Amino acid sequence: MVNSKLIALLPDLATFILITDEGSFTAAAKKLNVTPSALSKLVTRLEKALVTKLFDRTTRKLVITPTGKHVYDQAIIMVSAANQAWEASTTAHTSATGSLTIAAPEAFLNSVLQPFVVPFLKKYPQIQLKLRVADGEIDLFKEGIDVAFKLTDKPDENLVLKEIGRTDLVLCASPEYLSQRSIPSHPTELIDHDCLYLAETEHDNIWSFFAEDQYHTVSVSGKYAVNHSQMRLQGVKDGLGIGIFHDFVIAEAVEQNLVIPVLSDWTIKSNYHGSIAMQYPQTKYMPARLRVFIDFISEELGNVFNKFNSQS
Repeated sequence: MVNSKLIALLPDLATFILITDEGSFTAAAKKLNVTPSALSKLVTRLEKALVTKLFDRTTRKLVITPTGKHVYDQAIIMVSAANQAWEASTTAHTSATGSLTIAAPEAFLNSVLQPFVVPFLKKYPQIQLKLRVADGEIDLFKEGIDVAFKLTDKPDENLVLKEIGRTDLVLCASPEYLSQRSIPSHPTELIDHDCLYLAETEHDNIWSFFAEDQYHTVSVSGKYAVNHSQMRLQGVKDGLGIGIFHDFVIAEAVEQNLVIPVLSDWTIKSNYHGSIAMQYPQTKYMPARLRVFIDFISEELGNVFNKFNSQS
């Protein structure tokens, strides 16, 4: 239930934000086309209602109090929500303009999403696109993310889910490396090979494999580890060992016979494989810039993964 006393304070809180931002009654009064004395009385009224002092006032300047700063921060949230409500009410009548922040794992961003950035921006020149690498867990609301791409079988249940495709992890090595060191026929044989892994955490060199009712965990080692998919792939191409990749990262290299998949009969367990999920907050009134991005990427990536999966 809405507090009736709070409703009466909302306009004063919004004005309080402006006064704080402008730093004086005079400057804020010019913006609102009112007198400085009127704003002084408004602050006095607001302080009385909140039972707290918002400003330390001198003849020269206003200094916000610690409590006033806390009230200001909360009022900003209120105004932000009001702005969203205003934007929602006009969404159907606005063009695709404004800023979008997109988060995705490095490998997906580089290998899959990046080629569509320029075509999208050319089609929608009034949109500013911000891309952010996010390989771990991410809070869309806290970090201001509009859309997040996740490679997982456990998408966030609090977000809208749109599945783009599916990805699995693949082991591969160069033909030269395999000719010199032999092709492993079982996961446990990886112990005798040079392996390239992420080296982001202390457990990144522990690889888990499934095949029917069999399960094996192997601690691998090697002379080179890097948490960048293209650099790791280049290392594999150069014969440094066996690497683990998402299938879409190595698809072209496999087609060109630059790398060869190994242990293909085994499924590799990881937190970053499964459905390619595009997720975004639930909203009844979606901004046009977000709607066109979702539609554009859904179509383009749908075509990519339909083609990719048909070839797999």
